[in-house]
Amino acid sequence: MSSAASSPAPRRTGRPRSPEADRAILDATRAALVELGWGKLTMGDVAARAGVAKTTLYRRWAHKSELVVDAVAALFDEHLELPDRGSLQADVEDVVLRFAALLERPETKTALMAVVAESTRDGALRDRIRSAIVDRQKSLVLLGRDRAQRRGELPREDDPAAADRTADLIFDVIAGAVVHRTLVSAEPVDPAWARGFATLLIGGLRGS
Repeated sequence: MSSAASSPAPRRTGRPRSPEADRAILDATRAALVELGWGKLTMGDVAARAGVAKTTLYRRWAHKSELVVDAVAALFDEHLELPDRGSLQADVEDVVLRFAALLERPETKTALMAVVAESTRDGALRDRIRSAIVDRQKSLVLLGRDRAQRRGELPREDDPAAADRTADLIFDVIAGAVVHRTLVSAEPVDPAWARGFATLLIGGLRGS
């Protein structure tokens, strides 16, 4: 028997991550941020609220900014989806209303505003926001566009680069409009507004 065959399998080191612990940490982060604000939030406070050792946090997140980004990303992953409503108009209206409702939650509003402000001074944090939140949520745009193309509501773009640019534009328009209206203008995103916005967006896409 060769030595390779007789060698024992390498042993794993370290404790595996616990989904329950991660969930408790992210919940605690959002609660602490709402109560304390960005400036007073510490990794130690989050650890105490979550019932874990502070070293547990630092094994997963090097800085509190990374932790807060992941806490926001978890909310987006949990609450933003795109059920098939049967038409592009209905799909856009639905995701706009879901997004606005998510932004109205105190934990989302506080966390998102904090990390966006902090990212203006931190390029690495901007990259983390892009990978953890923006890039993941763009999948909803791709899903909605694919459905609309299969229904014949939107034309297909043969040039992959042009298709990517259009997807980026759709995402930026939806995210920018809803964030501005909800967090900057503090105006309601109700069904009538969502309907008017969707009509304007889809008209632009069909005319392009």
